Amino acid sequence: MIRIIVMGVSGSGKTSVGVAIAEALKLPFLEGDTLHPERNVEKMSSGIPLTDDDRWPWLDKIGIELAEAENGLVVSCSALKKSYRERLREKAGGPLAFIFLDGEVEVLRSHMGKRTGHFMPVSMLDSQLSTLESPVGEDLVFRQDVSRSIDAIVGASVGWLRRLRV
Repeated sequence: MIRIIVMGVSGSGKTSVGVAIAEALKLPFLEGDTLHPERNVEKMSSGIPLTDDDRWPWLDKIGIELAEAENGLVVSCSALKKSYRERLREKAGGPLAFIFLDGEVEVLRSHMGKRTGHFMPVSMLDSQLSTLESPVGEDLVFRQDVSRSIDAIVGASVGWLRRLRV
């Protein structure tokens, strides 16, 4: 069973990459944002950054979904802080593979500006970047530069995941 979190700040391409990885590995995909309570969505839509207290119940829900995924699961989740990733690992009850979508601010802003129908305004990117604690160096983390094409990111990520056998 492989449980995967595609992580990064808003605009990094978590959903697009996550869906493609799930398809390639024949696993279900869960959009982590769908598990946010309405008050979190309202805050973010209004340009108000979430606090840790806002995020804990959301992270717990994602962890439970991962724990209950008997045959594996791919989830999109910002997982910005090390403590968030530790909480996810704890709630999931075991190892998680993280695909870390990382990149230059200009690229991320461009990605955010092109998407439609998402509640997170471009103005929230700076808050997310200031909260981000890089996972590079943690176990089972694979960093991908978002300036690359989605196909290149997915191909490299799927190759890495297949070699892991977690």
